[in-house]
Amino acid sequence: MLLVTGGAGFIGANFVQHHGCQSQEAMVVLDKLTYASNPSTIQSLIQSKQITFVQGDIADSDLVGQLLAKYRPRAVVHFAAETHVDRSIANPHDFVQTNLVGTFQLLEATRCYWQTLSEQEKNEFRFLHISTDEVYGSLSDTDLPFTESTPYAPNSPYSASKAGSDHLVRAYHHTYGLPTLITHCSNNYGPYQFPEKLIPLMITNALAEKPLPIYGDGTHVRDWLFVVDHCRALMVVLAKGRPGESYNIGGHCELTNLQMVTLICQRLDMLKPKQQGSYAQQIVFVTDRLGHDKRYAIDTTKLTKATGWRPLETMDTGLTKTIQWYLQNNMRVAQHDYA
Repeated sequence: MLLVTGGAGFIGANFVQHHGCQSQEAMVVLDKLTYASNPSTIQSLIQSKQITFVQGDIADSDLVGQLLAKYRPRAVVHFAAETHVDRSIANPHDFVQTNLVGTFQLLEATRCYWQTLSEQEKNEFRFLHISTDEVYGSLSDTDLPFTESTPYAPNSPYSASKAGSDHLVRAYHHTYGLPTLITHCSNNYGPYQFPEKLIPLMITNALAEKPLPIYGDGTHVRDWLFVVDHCRALMVVLAKGRPGESYNIGGHCELTNLQMVTLICQRLDMLKPKQQGSYAQQIVFVTDRLGHDKRYAIDTTKLTKATGWRPLETMDTGLTKTIQWYLQNNMRVAQHDYA
């Protein structure tokens, strides 16, 4: 049994679906159902009884404690978080409350549950905390990619709140012995992503004949990771990761934002051509985001050596799958009612 927080969000839902296809193991999904969550993405697993869905807040320690005591999971897989940098700049309170305070309450409830387990169950238990490469700050064009030993230097309220939660997770391992694991992923893309992030926003705006806004001059660099590759990595970290350690997960695909948007337009030109011209004609440049990090890049050597994991999708295959999904589900995405 797994307890998955945020399992109706983008990465969480993909993880639940992936694990559901790979195993018959039961899961309890705890999700607050904020604007970016959608339980219809995991509805088939709920109907098959493989998932028990509970709407609730990770900061509700009584509820979390009750779920842990009732279902006795072998692991907590912690996705629940506020993640959009722009929203964190406009309203940092929600990010501190969910990402920092919520993770603290979840850790406390988990620690109390873990202490009731037998020695064998304690040794086998895992608390897997999904974090972000943004906690490491920003790289220059010539800097080497982030490793697990890169010092933390968060630059936005979002990344600062995630850095704080990482420190709490690490402290609960060091102080109490809770068997924790931390992963830092690069920018994810794929099906079910709420259309405020770059790739789904560009796809949905392009199809709606709206502008395709790119911050600044479009030279900010991100490493792109197909979400199912991320889910595969999380499964091997859960199975083979060493408690107390952190692991970087990246897609080995660095692109500037302008390169990414241009690729999306080129792919849409092939898959759903406009009557006249290219989707690239909708590209516009807008005022840069406050404190916008220049570049992220991930070194996955530690993860590959420990588990053998490597991303299977290239940008060519992953982006095609993603665009095809949005083409098939465009109306339901607009209504946030996809399944």
